Amino acid sequence: MTSLNLFRKVAVTEGISYLLLLFIAMPLKYWADMPLAVKYTGWAHGLLFVLYAACLVLAWQETKWKFGKAVLIFLASLLPFAPFIVDKRLKEEEITQ
Repeated sequence: MTSLNLFRKVAVTEGISYLLLLFIAMPLKYWADMPLAVKYTGWAHGLLFVLYAACLVLAWQETKWKFGKAVLIFLASLLPFAPFIVDKRLKEEEITQ
C-alpha cells in the first residue's frame, strides 16, 4: 500500500468522524443532554485528524506535490464534506496517471 492510498483511506475515515461529531454527537450533547457523545467522538476525531496530517506529509513527500496543493488538502480537513471531494479528486488523478 502506498502512502497516498493510506492517506485516502484516512481522509475518508476522518471525514466520516467529522460528520458524526457535527451532526450526531453535537446534537446529542445539546439537545439530549448526552455530553459523552462529544467526548468520545471528539477524541476519535482528534486522533484521526492528527493521523490525517501525518499521512498527508507522507503522501506529499511520495507524490512530490507542490506546497500549495498540500496546504489546500490540509485545509480541506477543516470543512465537513471536503475530505470526500479530496479523495475523489486524488482517485481521478491516480487513474489518469
